[in-house]
Amino acid sequence: MGQNRGLSPAQWVSYIGGMSIDQIAAEALRLPAKERAMLAESLWESLADPFEIPVESDEREALALARERDRQMDAGEVQAVSHEEMMARLRR
Repeated sequence: MGQNRGLSPAQWVSYIGGMSIDQIAAEALRLPAKERAMLAESLWESLADPFEIPVESDEREALALARERDRQMDAGEVQAVSHEEMMARLRR
């Protein structure tokens, strides 16, 4: 990344297309702190939150969603994971 800033978008895609996640991460870590923060924010915002409650939801809908999530947990349909485990899964 650092030495490849002059690439066009098409060249950039071609460049990173053959790289592993570890290679991309190593390149990203060479960026200055401000650029790494911007990249991290961009990547974070690109992830959809499956538990996000739509803004237009009212309190009844929010409670219904919370009860459904609780029911799923009790029924063993889903399992809670710690923050550390979630982050480890996202890094894979």
